[in-house]
Amino acid sequence: MRQRTRTAHDRRPRVVHGAAVALLLSVAVAGCGSEDSSATATSAVASPTSSAGASATPTIGPIATTSPATPIAAQPTVDPYEGIPLVDHVEWTENVDGARLLVFPSEAGRRTTYPGSDERAWQEVLAQSPDADAPGMRDQFVCHWDWARLVQPNKPSWNLEPWRPAVGYPATVQASCNPGGPER
Repeated sequence: MRQRTRTAHDRRPRVVHGAAVALLLSVAVAGCGSEDSSATATSAVASPTSSAGASATPTIGPIATTSPATPIAAQPTVDPYEGIPLVDHVEWTENVDGARLLVFPSEAGRRTTYPGSDERAWQEVLAQSPDADAPGMRDQFVCHWDWARLVQPNKPSWNLEPWRPAVGYPATVQASCNPGGPER
């Protein structure tokens, strides 16, 4: 087997598919909304919005191979859950750190892959609790929508806390949806 010299084109982030995505997701969101404060965030996070149409080039040691990209889940062209709530209900609670909004997704919210469903669900959260419109809360919600639905699909609720720092979506994902410290 011959080794290939890497070019600048080869240094771009790789698109990862299949079982590797499941592994990355479980590592990236370890502890996302869990009770386990010993979980640590990973420093490398794959984006769920990676270009699924690009070819993946997995690398094992110095040998590189090219395989065709396969979409993780096909995106429907018609919203199969149109008119069906994506959020069942929300509930404010208090914990040792302060206020916490528990978001209970509906079955449709757990299953949909329709583009833009995250924004529709966030609007449902705001309709049920306008106080959720606080800095950083939307990023926490979208992080749970993008990642926790995949890693912990049966988790009863997603916990959003207004006291957490607003650090932007990438840093929120890197912090396992819990910027400013683990969930307690």
